[in-house]
Amino acid sequence: MLETLTVKDFAIVGAADIAFHPGMTAVTGETGAGKSLLVDALLLLSGQRADAGVVRHGCERAELSATFSLGDAPRARAWLEAGDFDEGNSCQLRRVIRSEGNSRAWINGRPATLAQLQALAQTLLEIHGQHEHQALLERSHQLDLLDAFGGHAGERARVAELATRWRNVDAHMRELGGADQSARIAMLEHQLAELDCHALAPPDLDALNEVHKRLANAGQLLQGSSAVADALDGDGEFAALRAVARARAELNRLVQLDPALDAARELLDAAAIQLGEAHSAIGRYRDALELDPDRFGEVEAQIARLHELSRKHRVPVAELKAQAQTLREELETLRGAGERRDVLQREREFTRAAYDKAAAALTKMRRKAAERLGGDITALMAELGMGGGRFEVELQATDTAEPDSQGNERAEFMVSANPGQPPRPLRKVASGGELSRISLAIEVAALDADDVPTMVFDEVDSGIGGAVAEVVGRKLRRLGGKRQVLCVTHLPQVAAQAHAHLRVIKSTDARATQVGIEALQASARRDEIARMLGGVTITPQTLAHAGQMLEAVTQDS
Repeated sequence: MLETLTVKDFAIVGAADIAFHPGMTAVTGETGAGKSLLVDALLLLSGQRADAGVVRHGCERAELSATFSLGDAPRARAWLEAGDFDEGNSCQLRRVIRSEGNSRAWINGRPATLAQLQALAQTLLEIHGQHEHQALLERSHQLDLLDAFGGHAGERARVAELATRWRNVDAHMRELGGADQSARIAMLEHQLAELDCHALAPPDLDALNEVHKRLANAGQLLQGSSAVADALDGDGEFAALRAVARARAELNRLVQLDPALDAARELLDAAAIQLGEAHSAIGRYRDALELDPDRFGEVEAQIARLHELSRKHRVPVAELKAQAQTLREELETLRGAGERRDVLQREREFTRAAYDKAAAALTKMRRKAAERLGGDITALMAELGMGGGRFEVELQATDTAEPDSQGNERAEFMVSANPGQPPRPLRKVASGGELSRISLAIEVAALDADDVPTMVFDEVDSGIGGAVAEVVGRKLRRLGGKRQVLCVTHLPQVAAQAHAHLRVIKSTDARATQVGIEALQASARRDEIARMLGGVTITPQTLAHAGQMLEAVTQDS
């Protein structure tokens, strides 16, 4: 239940703090006083998009907040707990809209998105404005309302769950492709055989490239190594080992004359050993080296084949081995696809049978609910000044062959506003006033199906008057017996039926316009009803009539 609404610098309201009570509350005031600003504030707190125009002229921002008790709102409590927004038995929605046009929102003091604000507000209040009843013209909304009236939430959820499961299984079957995958399997087997035969792991590929490089340069390597071997120990006078031998012989003679040269002689001995080992190693390398054109041709062909496979599979040569593993996994999947398709086929058939059974049961329940809803609304239409009119809910089968998450039919609200006329779709025949009364009749008829604790009606009584207005007031009061009802109205017959009364007052001076909201009690309420009855001049008779209207409501209660 809505407990308080606080607004600051909102439109033409400087500041207002409004307390609300259970039952039906009427909101009245002169035309143009700003009665609907209360509804506008609740709409913004429900997540409706805002613009800078809602900020009071000359102010930096508008601030709105509403506090709800959760004793009659189990869905809201569950939503808050699931989102970690819960704060005990109450809930505060707050929103700040800046003059630049941007806004921020909070739920119980925690930052929230507009989508979160909208989702929570749907569990706390419903707002039926002068144009909100247009939702009744949408066929999807009509089906939702019928299911809510009939209490089909569980059955509809089951139908939706089975339809979703069927679509998922069907999509998986399409991913597996058609029944005959032999061509793809044969191609994968061929490609995999090629890769298994030729693809190399990165270390093996590096080794192959080294072999190719050596074979490609075998002639140069043979010539060069021979030249180096001759330079170390060849027939020439200047071969390194011969020169070192001469130097060693000379040092051996000189050491006899001066032992200080012994260290240098030892270094030359070591150098001679190292040069000899180098000469032997180069000789062994040269002797093992072969000019092998056949082997070189084989390696060249192997590398060319690898590059051909690289182009074919559009991956680098070094990744061909990984590509082989990818193709092997796909091949294994396809080889098991036939068996998997058989399993999925049985699952799809089972799910479709379960869906058909659930959807048929829902159809049967909808037909019964449609008959009851049509009868109830037809009776209420008569009370609301549309005697002889008729309301029906027509169920029309869907033309899709696949399971539908909403079931096998759609609802179409049919109405005959006058006797003797055949029912036609509501969206085609109802005038604004008729639609307002039908909307109210539907709310009354579906009272027990709706668990939203607060209902707001913004001049839904527009276009009616007299005895019909009094009936509308009684129906709203009846709604207030089970729900909190806020009703913005210009009709005294409706306002007199309320359990509580708020009056909106607009005042203007040379500098600014202010709007105030006050709770009316006893004589003040009688005076407001009299104003609504009599206009500018309030006579004793008008006051007496207003008093009688209020007294009659008290006696009826």
